[in-house]
Amino acid sequence: MSDVNVRVPGFLANGISVGIKGDGKKDLALINSVVPARAVGVFTTNRFKAAPVILDMERIKRGLAQAIVVNSGNANASTGEPGYDDAVAMSRAVADGLAISEELVLVASTGIIGERLPVDKIIAGTNELIQGLTVDGLPRAEESIMTTDKFPKVAWEKCLIGGREISVCGIAKGAGMIEPNMATMLSFIMTDALIDQRYLNRVFRQSVDKSFHAITVDGCMSTNDTVIMLANGIAGNALLKERSPGAVLFRKTLDRVMINLAREIVRDGEGATKVIHIIVDEARSRKEAQKIAYCIANSSLVKTAFYGGDPNWGRIIAAVGSAGIPVSPDSVRLFLDDIPLFHNGTGVREGREKLSDIMQNNSIQVLVKLGMGRQSFELFASDLTHEYVTVNAHYHT
Repeated sequence: MSDVNVRVPGFLANGISVGIKGDGKKDLALINSVVPARAVGVFTTNRFKAAPVILDMERIKRGLAQAIVVNSGNANASTGEPGYDDAVAMSRAVADGLAISEELVLVASTGIIGERLPVDKIIAGTNELIQGLTVDGLPRAEESIMTTDKFPKVAWEKCLIGGREISVCGIAKGAGMIEPNMATMLSFIMTDALIDQRYLNRVFRQSVDKSFHAITVDGCMSTNDTVIMLANGIAGNALLKERSPGAVLFRKTLDRVMINLAREIVRDGEGATKVIHIIVDEARSRKEAQKIAYCIANSSLVKTAFYGGDPNWGRIIAAVGSAGIPVSPDSVRLFLDDIPLFHNGTGVREGREKLSDIMQNNSIQVLVKLGMGRQSFELFASDLTHEYVTVNAHYHT
């Protein structure tokens, strides 16, 4: 996908440097809908929510937004009432520059926790940010929200509904502290579809559950996690509702965009060399399958084994047994890609000569069949490497 094609009708974007990071890299982004858009959002469940999260949770209740301003390099978290005031000032500067209501501006921040936001730099750069808004500015906005990310994360899809071309595009940042309910990640989804507010909220949350709530890098939850979706209706299609023609196609298109972004976050996991696709099947409930999947995904022993290319299936079985679910060892089956590793309470020796090659792949599937029911859960995780420790040991310094 070339950068020039990453666009959604009725949306403008830009990204610039205002000196928050101090290294000249872009650190301030703006996404602007030319008309007020229906808005939905999902935010961190961390009790220590950052100021912009608190502000957005208040404003998103109106169901409308027209702009999202985002800074990187400073999380504006654990900054008390002054931090909240800074988030408000940041939104007010954008609202004044765009000549729109302040309530239509959402805010997001990412970076160091516990330091006051250099809001003066943001306000001083707002005019340049707004003047540079263009239809093809999303790649610049994406670059501006990155922190420890090694590469940008952009996903873009089109579909035809009722003879109208519908675009769905998303950008995201995130590489560490990735765990439901989300993590040090931000994502902004845009569509020109005309869609009912209730249906938008439903399909958006369903897609979040399949994507950003089904990944883990290190099992850590952040203070700033934010996913926001704007739908401006510029496409002019018949209003999409639950049972509308094209509703299912729209949902599938949205799923692809958000799952793509979520997988890219895992692939970019700080120091990650492998993406581990974990599927827990034949569970009594989705909740039990989810719990077991995360026990596997967040096991340091499992993650380091994958990093080292060691097909140590005993660590996976141990993780399954530690989840507090009454599984029977005799009914559990374990597969690495299509190679059986464990069956009838013991290891399987056949096919092990293929394991060394499988463990060198960039993407590996772990399938656990519990033999208890019909429910399943799947997620994407990363391995744990020396680089992860290096990045996070010196993040503040």
